[in-house]
Amino acid sequence: MFTTHGHLTYCTNIHGGEKWDDHFRLLKTHFPTIKNAVSPQRPMGIGLRLSDLASKALMDDKELAVFKDWLADKDAYVFTMNGFPFGAFHDHVVKAHVHTPDWTTADRLQYTKRMFDILAQLVPDGLEGGISTSPLAYRHWYNDAEHTWTAMRKRATQQVVDVVQHLIRIQQEQGKTLHLDIEPEPDGVLESGEEFVTWYEEELVPEGVAILSKEPGFTPAEAEQAIKHHIRLCYDVCHFALGYEQHQDVVETLTRHGIQIGKFQISAAIKAAMPTDTAARQAIGDAFMAFDEPTYLHQVIAKWQNGQLIRFKDLPDAQSALFDEQVTEWRSHFHVPIFLADLGKLQSTQSDIIQLLDIHNDNRLTSHLEVETYTWGVLPEHLQLPIADSILRELRWVLDQFAEQH
Repeated sequence: MFTTHGHLTYCTNIHGGEKWDDHFRLLKTHFPTIKNAVSPQRPMGIGLRLSDLASKALMDDKELAVFKDWLADKDAYVFTMNGFPFGAFHDHVVKAHVHTPDWTTADRLQYTKRMFDILAQLVPDGLEGGISTSPLAYRHWYNDAEHTWTAMRKRATQQVVDVVQHLIRIQQEQGKTLHLDIEPEPDGVLESGEEFVTWYEEELVPEGVAILSKEPGFTPAEAEQAIKHHIRLCYDVCHFALGYEQHQDVVETLTRHGIQIGKFQISAAIKAAMPTDTAARQAIGDAFMAFDEPTYLHQVIAKWQNGQLIRFKDLPDAQSALFDEQVTEWRSHFHVPIFLADLGKLQSTQSDIIQLLDIHNDNRLTSHLEVETYTWGVLPEHLQLPIADSILRELRWVLDQFAEQH
């Protein structure tokens, strides 16, 4: 729905269905209920998640026409899409394969361009459209040999530039402004705001300028402008909170470099201060392990007294360091309901969302706001609610934060 802070929605990656028919069925089941509750009189946007398989189905003109008719009938529109998970995302072991295929592959490139072709047909005139995507690759798939790491980054960067060329053509031919929003996350090749900006300025811009400047009518300055117009940051609040990043510093750095935020993914992780008492620390470790489940990676980032960060690939991997006396806090990559700050022995990073929304209120950093809690089905049982009820509580919580800012 449109608010004074931007277009607010939720990501439909919470609804299963790798096949388009299955996903569309779940959309038709849940979305009207949610819209009627939070935006009964005004249009409401959808944050659409399509698998590769579903995107191929929607390239059929008849299928797309049926979907567009349904959107019109429900007073709905699509302005943002999630192009991170390529394949099945529920009821399968996903783990690191959420990055499969990565940005070195033709499959990832063609999937993303196909998604943009669909989005260009769906986004209303006058609105920008964005698609979030993987932070290039899963870093642990590449060894420490410099040539392998460097070659991977160069290939991935060139493919991102290929998307820029595709988006330039869409804008020229259809007048639609679309952007690819890179989403840093733990164990991605780009994990943090700092790594994203460094890659953007030292690899993406030089590579993109070299490629685009070869095209007629593009000076180096115009090439850089096109890159910064079409490649933006997907600011997943959970991921930045996991890295203990200071949101004001990240925003100021992006502004200084002229890099735009494509969308905020409004999400929260789990965290806890680590007590010195051994029994109390064991209880905290047990509370974290209650969130261990086999579908997704739940990386842990521990903070030492000196501020150093120690990274673990998954919750079980962190248990060996549970009694490290230098560690003062744990945070884990498990998206929990954003309306919950207190989880018993654990807490959420909800305060990071409030802080970032305050910064956004002062600066209007993006027009795309997407609640993204996709883990309802694997949450501990006492936190599970019916899907529509859960999504409604999250959207209403965000709207309440907006109301408090006035």
